[in-house]
Amino acid sequence: MREPARRNECFAPEITLVLRERAPDAVLWILFLISLSLTAVLGVSAWRRHEARALAAGIAEREHAQARGTARARLQHPVIDLSHCIGCATCVAACPEDGVLGMLHGQAAVFHGARCVGHGRCAEACPVGAIALTLGDLSERRDIPVLGPHNEAAGVPGLFLAGEITGYALIRTAIEHGRVVAGEVARRVASQGRDELADAFDLCIVGAGPAGLACALEAKRRGLRFVVLEQEKTGGTVTKYPRRKLVMTSPVELPLVGRLDRSEYTKEELLELWERFAREQELPIRVGEELREVKSRADGRFEVVTGGTRVVARNVCLALGRRGTPVRLGVPGEEMSKVSYGLLDAQSYTGRRILVVGGGDSAVEAAIGLAEQPGNQVILSYRQPTFSRIRARNEARLAQAAAGTSLSVRTSTKVRRIEEGFIELTAGEGAESVTLPNDEVFILAGGKPPFDLLQAAGVSFDHSARADAPAAAPRSAGLLPALIAGLLVTLAALAWVAWHRGYYGAPGPQRALDPLHDLLRSSRGIGLAAGIAAAALLALNLTYLLRRAPGSPLQAGSLRHWMTAHVASGILALVAAVLHGGFDPRNTVGGHALWGMTVLVATGALGRYFYSFVPRAANGRELELDELRGDLGRISAEWDRGHAGFGERVRGEVERLIEDARWRSSLWARAGGLLRSQRSLRRSLKELREEGRREDVAPADLDAMLELARRAHRAALMSARFEDLRGLLATWRWLHRWIALLVVLLIAVHVYSALRYADIA
Repeated sequence: MREPARRNECFAPEITLVLRERAPDAVLWILFLISLSLTAVLGVSAWRRHEARALAAGIAEREHAQARGTARARLQHPVIDLSHCIGCATCVAACPEDGVLGMLHGQAAVFHGARCVGHGRCAEACPVGAIALTLGDLSERRDIPVLGPHNEAAGVPGLFLAGEITGYALIRTAIEHGRVVAGEVARRVASQGRDELADAFDLCIVGAGPAGLACALEAKRRGLRFVVLEQEKTGGTVTKYPRRKLVMTSPVELPLVGRLDRSEYTKEELLELWERFAREQELPIRVGEELREVKSRADGRFEVVTGGTRVVARNVCLALGRRGTPVRLGVPGEEMSKVSYGLLDAQSYTGRRILVVGGGDSAVEAAIGLAEQPGNQVILSYRQPTFSRIRARNEARLAQAAAGTSLSVRTSTKVRRIEEGFIELTAGEGAESVTLPNDEVFILAGGKPPFDLLQAAGVSFDHSARADAPAAAPRSAGLLPALIAGLLVTLAALAWVAWHRGYYGAPGPQRALDPLHDLLRSSRGIGLAAGIAAAALLALNLTYLLRRAPGSPLQAGSLRHWMTAHVASGILALVAAVLHGGFDPRNTVGGHALWGMTVLVATGALGRYFYSFVPRAANGRELELDELRGDLGRISAEWDRGHAGFGERVRGEVERLIEDARWRSSLWARAGGLLRSQRSLRRSLKELREEGRREDVAPADLDAMLELARRAHRAALMSARFEDLRGLLATWRWLHRWIALLVVLLIAVHVYSALRYADIA
């Protein structure tokens, strides 16, 4: 009865020896796992600190835009559907105007909406169709004409507007306007027939700028009878740009000419191209024809009156600029010869004392260009306290130039008087003027557009008389076709398995005896074809990352279609891999690759929706916080009229509480800050209530203000908590990417092993 015990005792020294021999390896593995875990924790902590700083900077920039008045768009602006945005930031990188878009809580947000000029690249670059361009509120605008479909003036059939006069400044947009107008006129001529009057044109185009030239080229392509009337020379507004100014920021397509692939041209290069196109295509352009009037005749035709002729046409396209007559200041001395209303060549001025008046891009660029010339001393005068209408790149260049000695920026100033050797500036009504030496004055305060002429022709500028066009809805994510394709292939695979359930339902060793084994096995026939298809689909799936990469040579097709292909190929690759493995994943490299692909598709699908939900909640809290701040600002402004700044003190204390609740560098610091902020909130509200009572603030008003403060603090805390959760979910995206890399490596090993060691018998 003691024999088993003695036998165990005999083996005990051997077991102990084995454990002692393997103990160092176990310790090494434990230490390795601990170090790997600590490295991962430190990496995630550093990344979250970086994200917290970036988020704080982003919100500060957005608040800066709101304070400067650049947050609200003037005309076009992007609308972001946060329920679709996946936070890939391709829209931010695609926008050529700095600062229009930024990232907030892992999703795109509009920062400087006023800088948007309608490129539309953000909408084109979004892989899930979460962005659309739309128009802002035009009900109070009196500088934007009311237009219908095809840019036709509302209530004036046959009268079209194109280009800068419509309020859109982009050359690409102007070219598109011209093409649309000519196309619509051609359609009407085809349906209504030619005009019976021999001297009547199908289309009269006024203006030979980008819109007018594109309209003329499309009109010739469509076989229309047309004429182009131009006041000065081919090029329109571009001819007024300074020498060597870069224009265009995207390739464009011209009828009869083709694609202009370069993103930027100098003024001189672009004008030379347009003149050559007009000459080669023999466009009927009449130069020196200044538009005086557009009359609507009783017979439905138009009579275009210029300084030298009259043109009769069934349709008219006014492709005019907006600069018109330069805006004058109405101050003494403005008629002097040293006063100019445009700058063509800054290099012509050296060693001069120069005043530039204006606050737009033209004025800023002129001031910088003049300040760069030897010996010049330039003063830039602007009547507003900030430059809210200039591009970000010009703002940065202005700050850099103003840091030197040759350019002085004087905001909130106006010109009072211009004399032969000096000028007088004043900082406001009743303020003392400053006399400064001066040799040249450039007044670049814009021009008066020909609105009177347009109104006389019947063009309306009253948008309140018509309902605003519905806001453009963001496009569909385009995933439905991918999901349908995945479903159909999956159903087909299920039908195939049901048809051959005898083979797929048998254990692995028994399958070799099945007559269909050579056809369905993974190394032959359909099984092998399914494996090759899975590898090919995965390769196609990964090309989406190459297409998304900035500067990638792979630019064919839109990112939205690539995203659809990314989703579809991922699902189809998994179905093909399952079929290749015979629905029997084993403990092999191939089996591990199959499980990895399953997790890859799951993380992609679940992460796509989870990752968009939480940032949307955080951004919703940010919007709520903005509204509460606005309410606080309005109430505090009213209180300060009778309570000596009490409202501003309440507002300042609320801002302090909000900042204290949000920006902590680590998770533990934010957790501790949560407890401290609640105590700080109660203490601050108690002190503010006592101060309000001392200043005789009405109890109802005081309660309302403190309730707003409490809600703002709560919104800030919720935003911070959602941001923590978003940071946690962001690891899902990294998990998806690392699993993809692991799957690729496993498949590579699996393919190599199959080619080298496959059973070819």
